[in-house]
Amino acid sequence: MGGVTPVRRETHVAGRIEDYALIGDMQTAALVCRDGTVDWLCLPRFDSPAVFAGLLGTEEHGFWRVGPVDGPGPRPADRRRYRGDSLVLESEWDTPRGTVRVIDFMPPRDGAPQVIRIVEGVSGRVPVRSELRMRFAYGWVVPWVHKIDGRTVAVAGPDSVWLDTEAETYGKDLTTFSDVTVSPGERIAFTISWEPSHKQPPAVADPEGALAATEEFWREWVEHCTYHGPYRDAVIRSLITLKALTYAPTGGIVAAPTTSLPECIGGVRNWDYRFTWLRDAAITLSSLLRTGYREEARAWREWLLRAVAGDPDNLQIMYGIAGERELGENELNWLPGYENSQPVRVGNGAAGQLQLDVYGEVIEALHLAHMTGLSRNDYASLLQIKLIQWVEKHWDEPDEGIWEVRGPRRHFVHSKIMTWVAVDRTVKLIESGDVDGPLERWKDLRETIHRDVCEKGYDKERNTFTQSYGSRELDASLLLIPQMGFLPPDDKRVIGTIEAIQRELSTEDGFVLRYPTAGEEEGVDGLPGDEGAFLACSFWLADDLAMIGRVDEARKLFEKLLSLRNDLGLLAEEWDPVAKRQVGNFPQAFSHVPLIDTALRLTASGAYGG
Repeated sequence: MGGVTPVRRETHVAGRIEDYALIGDMQTAALVCRDGTVDWLCLPRFDSPAVFAGLLGTEEHGFWRVGPVDGPGPRPADRRRYRGDSLVLESEWDTPRGTVRVIDFMPPRDGAPQVIRIVEGVSGRVPVRSELRMRFAYGWVVPWVHKIDGRTVAVAGPDSVWLDTEAETYGKDLTTFSDVTVSPGERIAFTISWEPSHKQPPAVADPEGALAATEEFWREWVEHCTYHGPYRDAVIRSLITLKALTYAPTGGIVAAPTTSLPECIGGVRNWDYRFTWLRDAAITLSSLLRTGYREEARAWREWLLRAVAGDPDNLQIMYGIAGERELGENELNWLPGYENSQPVRVGNGAAGQLQLDVYGEVIEALHLAHMTGLSRNDYASLLQIKLIQWVEKHWDEPDEGIWEVRGPRRHFVHSKIMTWVAVDRTVKLIESGDVDGPLERWKDLRETIHRDVCEKGYDKERNTFTQSYGSRELDASLLLIPQMGFLPPDDKRVIGTIEAIQRELSTEDGFVLRYPTAGEEEGVDGLPGDEGAFLACSFWLADDLAMIGRVDEARKLFEKLLSLRNDLGLLAEEWDPVAKRQVGNFPQAFSHVPLIDTALRLTASGAYGG
């Protein structure tokens, strides 16, 4: 090991969204760019303030780069991959002096949260630099950095982050540097650990032991997967991603580990997704159950019961990862935003919205858990009855709908259909004899909702269901009609709706928009600007095509969607069909869940190549 002479460096700029890899410990997560820069990390939880917020600003807002020193600035790795079926990332650079590898991971937590980065020489003698710039409170606060017993610590208010490495460190420009040169087989580790600043320092990490334990954790977890079809690699990577988005202490599942990655570059559709949406969590639970992961399903059900507690009348659409109800929305005006997409938001004001469909998704998830043999929980059954009692009184009210519009409430067709789902699944629960309830009354309610939707939400002239009662707009959420069993796939109204969405909401590439946006004007969602194709909706279309017998078309669309994943198999929320890039928060549970579901459906139908 030897030192290298410091060189002038160019500023790292946040990469494209698809340039990032995910590492995580099932309590928080980091995003690592192709050039070896960690641009996003919240400590100690997903929803904590970021220590590295360069993703939403500049290097001044915090970053950590580890990579070779072979030019005037950072450059992308020549290769990167996850180690097998794990969340351990390997990045390799070929330089004029040889090849170097950086191994990045976060061990499943048994104490302080840690990010471990191991530099490994592959060939030659390669100079490598670590540049660590910690900024607390989303880049707002510069910490006090000093050394205690040979360890570097950054302290600001309640937070402290400790750097441990055998390499020498030095400070310059409010940044901590280490310069090393590695030979073949030589490994040098860098570890940061978080601890409340008033507590004793965290234990010094054992990087090699942590690496072995992390690989073993993921290997054992993946072995429980019951899917062995032709899309196994894509399904496993999606399942690992969903597991990484699960907050282990409570079972809550975040929609994404990021905030304010824009749905349209330069636009205002920038939201904080580091919370547990009942909808997203419920569909995630469904995918986990279908692929053999009952423990995660059981943990989520327990989280749900704690979050809703004894007050189902005040069910929120989302909660904090430990069940918190207050998620007040604020703007961080010191951050310029990803590619100048402002505002940067933390918290989410949609928590107070009325979204009737949530009742259907939650009850569908509980129903599936029951059908797949998850051990009975009497309070879960009681909660289901309580939720239906609420739905019985409020199903005919307007709401903000699945897409959380910030315009006026409407009678969204998808919302009504999901209230039908809630009642239908509860009727089936009563019929099974596992719970008591007014069976005939709720059968009548189920029929009333069904009739109401078919009369008021269907456009006879165009043979399609519409976004809301009395409107002519379409909405991709209508693709869920056959999947939820509201109408059979061969119903002419279902086929007409699928074809109308293909005709009016599809991009040139065949991907699906959620609904028509209004450009510079405010549309139905109360927001200006456009957005990309919503990936979940595109997977839903593939599902529907398979259900109506157009299986070859379904397979081609599915495989085209798979091609949108980045080189590590990760998807954001949307796809920009013009710029040909991923947009929205990343990685997104609501994209990876339908990927799994569509793979399962196509496998069952035999609709796959090879």
